[in-house]
Amino acid sequence: MSAAPLPRPRLLAYGIGSVGTGVFSALPGLLLLYYLTDVLGVAAGLAGLVLVLPKVWDMLVDPVIGVASDREAVRTGGRFRLMLAGALALPPLFAAVFAAPAGSPGWSALWVGAAFLLATTAFNLFQVPYAALPAEISPRRDQRSRAVSWRVVCLTLGILAAGGLAPLVVEAAGGGRAGHAAMGAVIGAVLCAALSAAALGTRWIPSRPGPNTLGPVAAFRAARGNRPFFALAAAFSTQALAVSVMLAGAPYVAAHLLDDYGLTSAMFVCVVGPSLVAVPAWSALARRFGTVNCYLAALAAMTAASALLFPAVLTGSAAAVLAGTGLVGVFYTGLQLLPLSLLPETVRADAGRSGQAQAGAFTGLWTGLETGAMALGPGLFSAVLAATAFRSSDAATAAVQPESALMGLSQGFTLLPAALFLVSLVPLLAFAKSTAAGPESVVGDESAA
Repeated sequence: MSAAPLPRPRLLAYGIGSVGTGVFSALPGLLLLYYLTDVLGVAAGLAGLVLVLPKVWDMLVDPVIGVASDREAVRTGGRFRLMLAGALALPPLFAAVFAAPAGSPGWSALWVGAAFLLATTAFNLFQVPYAALPAEISPRRDQRSRAVSWRVVCLTLGILAAGGLAPLVVEAAGGGRAGHAAMGAVIGAVLCAALSAAALGTRWIPSRPGPNTLGPVAAFRAARGNRPFFALAAAFSTQALAVSVMLAGAPYVAAHLLDDYGLTSAMFVCVVGPSLVAVPAWSALARRFGTVNCYLAALAAMTAASALLFPAVLTGSAAAVLAGTGLVGVFYTGLQLLPLSLLPETVRADAGRSGQAQAGAFTGLWTGLETGAMALGPGLFSAVLAATAFRSSDAATAAVQPESALMGLSQGFTLLPAALFLVSLVPLLAFAKSTAAGPESVVGDESAA
């Protein structure tokens, strides 16, 4: 591969895939639990199981997809086929998730659970090989960092499209079952366009894991010695869990505390919107002060900002909540960009340690942990709802919530994520410690290349 700088069209071709991954990663966490409890009338506890169980399957299958991606790369020199298969299969399955036919709440839960399991499997056929590409896109670290920056900007656009557009489509189409079905079809078209474009646009990236590939168990054994990777993955997945709890809580805060479900979109934009400005700012800070140092600072600030949301929510003021979520958004960007910048460097460093390049296997493990965390978040929030006597309802009849439920969803949206962010500090400190020559040694000199 040439060591020349990557041209912008190639960076865009890679980054645009994250528009689709951002949409799919954000939307189920934002709307699916609410769809189950407040549109289909599914009890909160059962709704949580519907969201969690398919992701348990994903945690098992993602490493297998990673190994399959490495084997495809050995045979063909690329990861195109799995990516394209996922890009084409996901859109109709996503639409099916939000198109549950009329029936009992139990039947609706079964439909959504089955469709969601198939949709998440299709998504990971794309996502796992896609996440392996930054380690292979260039031999230069600065170019790999550029690719990740483009990815995070596109990810932000996808998340904005999901959180900003989807609730508006639901309302414009009349809300309820019909509104969610229309939203599923519209977002499915967005997924098809973004993921297919990335699959076709990244065929040029040469993927050469090595002459031999390992099975899932052998790949995991070979990877065990990469302590920086596992520490980084543990920190990132715990933070993904915290973010997914906040996403799941947003529509409940908007509908039950601010009395305006439409504010869900505004809250979401306030969280994600700052990324468009904050990505270059965090990139510049990382070059000056070090990626891990900035990551630690972003995590500390995110913990504090999440906790400060609690008194803002209790005021019942939309302005206070939107201001608080905007502050969260500034630090959320750092928690996306910085670990994703470190990931390809841990993968490349392991090839030197073990003599076995297996980017797909590592990203399969990473994606499995991330998707499991993103699914556990709504499940965890639903457990808070169930424990605080939240009353489910269908779209035609709104239930009056007891004070215990209102306090529970307030704390679940703010203090629970803050506690999870604090917990993630432990593996992040372990990541810094596990690097032999200081926290930046895994990625080399920040000013190199």
